[in-house]
Amino acid sequence: MANPPYKRALVIMPAWNEAETVGATVREVLSLEDHFDVLVVNDGSTDGTGEAAAAAGATVLNLPFNLGVGGAMRAGFRFAVREGYDSAIQVDADGQHDPADIRRVLNGLQDADISIGARFADRGSYKVSGPRKWAMQVLAAVISRLSRTRLTDVTSGFRAANSRALAQYLDHYPAEYLGDTIDSLVVAIKSGCKVTQIPVEMRIRQGGKPSHNPLKAGIYLGRSVFALLFALTRKKSNPPTQNGV
Repeated sequence: MANPPYKRALVIMPAWNEAETVGATVREVLSLEDHFDVLVVNDGSTDGTGEAAAAAGATVLNLPFNLGVGGAMRAGFRFAVREGYDSAIQVDADGQHDPADIRRVLNGLQDADISIGARFADRGSYKVSGPRKWAMQVLAAVISRLSRTRLTDVTSGFRAANSRALAQYLDHYPAEYLGDTIDSLVVAIKSGCKVTQIPVEMRIRQGGKPSHNPLKAGIYLGRSVFALLFALTRKKSNPPTQNGV
């Protein structure tokens, strides 16, 4: 794209005990032609995550204890705004998000404030089943109606935000379980932010332990519905401006 919708984009990687994978993921992002800066938010890891990220060339923000993805992303957004970035994109440290798709997801900001890298949008072979699938379908249907656009993957963490969305995130970005995805998206929409999705292809986790198992998948349904109901009852924040934060 000759005129991308961003001038300075920051790749934010929340990482908790990802020493096995974070270095390779950082190096892969830094090898892209776009030359994005990478911030790894070391979320209270007890292994060598911070050291591995720094050795690979990332800027590392070390949190004193584990805050969860929501808390880590709040810290990353504050860093991005403080350092003058006009957009930011979350990329998982475990290698499941393909760095080759970063530019495509960021380009979605051409016509929206938030661009989601969607796993279920007719690209790739990523699949879920059981309670997680049901929850994702319900969440997608409700939030699609709220946003007045078709969204298929509202729980995706592969998400970009422009300066307007970053300003909204600084005002309200929850740290509760699922809040960093569902709650933040609902409140952003209610506050006037436009959302779009870009089809992406997920990769298998490059190392470490997966965050989901059958028991967690069963609990996911109840928690996700609760997160949605809680988000819908939140008051919208003041509409952010495009340039101010």
